[in-house]
Amino acid sequence: MEGYILDWANLLLRWVHVITAIAWIGSSFYFVWLDNSLTRPTDPDLQEKGVGGELWAVHGGGFYNPQKYLTAPKTLPENLHWFYWESYSTWMTGFGLLVVLYLFNASTYLIDKNVYDMSPGAAVGLALAYLGAGWVVYDCICRIFGKSDRTVGVLVAIYVAVAAFVACHLFQGRAAFLLTGAMIATIMSANVLVWIIPGQRKVVAALRAGQPVDPVHGKNAKQRSVHNTYFTLPVLFAMLSNHYSMTYSYKYNWAALILIMLAGVLIRQFFILKHKGKINVAWPAAGVAVLAVVAVLIAPQPRQAVASKDGEAAGAAAAAVNFAKVQAVINTRCVQCHAEAPKMMPTAAKGIKLDTADEIKAHAQLIYQQAVQQKSMPLGNVTQITDDERALLGQWFEGGAKTTN
Repeated sequence: MEGYILDWANLLLRWVHVITAIAWIGSSFYFVWLDNSLTRPTDPDLQEKGVGGELWAVHGGGFYNPQKYLTAPKTLPENLHWFYWESYSTWMTGFGLLVVLYLFNASTYLIDKNVYDMSPGAAVGLALAYLGAGWVVYDCICRIFGKSDRTVGVLVAIYVAVAAFVACHLFQGRAAFLLTGAMIATIMSANVLVWIIPGQRKVVAALRAGQPVDPVHGKNAKQRSVHNTYFTLPVLFAMLSNHYSMTYSYKYNWAALILIMLAGVLIRQFFILKHKGKINVAWPAAGVAVLAVVAVLIAPQPRQAVASKDGEAAGAAAAAVNFAKVQAVINTRCVQCHAEAPKMMPTAAKGIKLDTADEIKAHAQLIYQQAVQQKSMPLGNVTQITDDERALLGQWFEGGAKTTN
């Protein structure tokens, strides 16, 4: 029953997390587009009112005319909409998912003893410290070097790269990618909580009180908002990466993570410039080129043929693999999660069961891909499968995945 309840918590949190993330990213993308698409109004009345830019748009059968004031209208409306719950809700549901899926199951999802051997408690502590340190370092960079956007951008990029490298040398690959994305998402939400919304509140309070507005609040909010829009695509990749073990199981997974996040930034740069009317295909081309390089680097390598003792090709040796030995490996290393009644999961992971010879045969391709080529299973190698056992599974599959001898 406990596992069933956790599954429901996982489902509901993930559902709400995706919904709120769509709302947050959608509004963020919209306002970046809007801000870069405004044109100076030609109507003298609007100019006199302080409107610095406007846009005419049609959507859903209606016409819209959003306007941006250089400072603020002379009289603030009572009903002033604030965009912040989208950010807070996305972070809270994401953190809830992290707790339910990873922190409650640290020994399975956070720890890979081949990467770094530590206790579940230490893994949880390091994961939380990693999230907090990300915001502290980023915020310090912005506070100290905030007058130069270029310097801040370079230093933040270096820090994210270093953080990705550290995560991939502390946690199992899947968790390292997710935690790096969660760290950046924490920075994004903290920007809203600590800088953007408080700054806007101070501006509104000053206007309502008839006092002069300090322009630094708008400057700081704008800078953090721009950072958030560049962070978006790297975070989305990190959140989706757990479905693609080819990325996080790569020997130099930290390099793959950094390069794919870089590709996201390059592609996002194209759209930001496009909103301003500047079309430069070099940016997305560079992003696609980076992704192509990663695809080549992480591609599974063909297994080398090894001659058997009597001089025959490895294919003959593969065909002679005894299925009983293969099943013994699977019973020892795999059925803890992939069975009708698994010991390490409430239900069979991904719905894959390997209790019988027929089920093993049906999933032979997946076993070969995950356990032999990518070495991403067992998850975190929690069952301590050996290289010899992986080789045995590979020989069995390459010999036709026979279940009879």
